[in-house]
Amino acid sequence: MTETLKAYFDLIRAHFLPAWPLVFCSGLVLAFANSGGFSWPLIIKAALIGLFGFEAGLVLNDYVDRNRDRLDVENTLTRYWRPFKSRPIPSGKVSSKNAFLLFILFAGIASALIFTLPYPNSLYVFLIMLYSYGIEAFYQIKKRNQKYPIAQLLGRTDLTLFPVAGYLCYGQSDMTIFLYIIFLYPWTMAHLGLNDFIDLKNDRARGMNAIAVLYGAKGAMYWITGFTLLHFFTAIFFLKDLGDIAFYGFLAGFVLLAGSNLYMWKEKSPDAGMKILPVYHGTLVIYAVSIILDFIY
Repeated sequence: MTETLKAYFDLIRAHFLPAWPLVFCSGLVLAFANSGGFSWPLIIKAALIGLFGFEAGLVLNDYVDRNRDRLDVENTLTRYWRPFKSRPIPSGKVSSKNAFLLFILFAGIASALIFTLPYPNSLYVFLIMLYSYGIEAFYQIKKRNQKYPIAQLLGRTDLTLFPVAGYLCYGQSDMTIFLYIIFLYPWTMAHLGLNDFIDLKNDRARGMNAIAVLYGAKGAMYWITGFTLLHFFTAIFFLKDLGDIAFYGFLAGFVLLAGSNLYMWKEKSPDAGMKILPVYHGTLVIYAVSIILDFIY
């Protein structure tokens, strides 16, 4: 029983659970700020939608790649992403059938909560969820045989739209959504390139044409730094819609990212990439918390 629970905790990346509601609700509080109003029940509902919706996507990721993941030759990223350090489907601790059923369960719970939202907000959020699952599966499959990084450029639009879905739980399509998208998308590209840089050996063994496989380790580093710089630039426009707390929170994140990139270029190794990956994840949480605190105060 204990081993089974550990396997499911690995499948859902249990130690990252608090992050997803925070990122999702950062969009919702922006909608409150722009449209007026506030609702604790809606905050709780949105947090649950974000949690179950994102978790369903993580399980889907493992399910689609279940056969390729058996080809891994080292487990650096596995140790980071999984609290008990194993891939539960390839190891046989969780069956493919049970993983798929868990995806359906989580997606079903998220859907049921979504359809308690007012119309047309419920439709917008539901369509984003369906798109995200579809593009996640496309990303996992397309990168197996691509010559250009189409899978990467399209695949991480799912994470980009995640806080947008939070916004649309209450608000309507407007410039704030657009600015959030152009701010977050370069971060998702840098983050994805960083994962590919770290996982180069496994991607080669799996036959995955990830960024580092297509362009080499140095090319992946240029990808990471280039998109990080673009992320800094787009923040100029997004921050105009935010307040002082968000400004200082974002500034702290930028300093951390800049220092991380300098360290990566100094060391020039996947091990260095592994050390800065928590910084990238931390900055996303800093952004979300800053936006939420900006609204509260």
